[in-house]
Amino acid sequence: MTKPNIPFDMDTALQALREGKDLTGKNGVLTPLIKQLTEAAMQAELDAHLDKDEIPNRKNGSSSKTVKTVSGSFELDTPRDRANTDLTLLRDTLSADKQSQKIDINQ
Repeated sequence: MTKPNIPFDMDTALQALREGKDLTGKNGVLTPLIKQLTEAAMQAELDAHLDKDEIPNRKNGSSSKTVKTVSGSFELDTPRDRANTDLTLLRDTLSADKQSQKIDINQ
């Protein structure tokens, strides 16, 4: 089940930075923003796929994945469809940069 999106709060982020909190990683200041942007991109990819899909298909919730980076890891809710289509645009984009940033979303 998808958790509700809590908007990124710039004032809270700035205060956390002043307090010396980490910028990235599981509890990093920017992690909620990265999570929201990535989930929005994946949702847009699924929407575009469903719009052009010739076979009847529809959304079917999401599943949780762990995104691991050199600066830490965080949970990502990845959308899925009934046909269990492997949407690869975003994954390919991230994986292309995997060698330099060690991003792994295939968990």
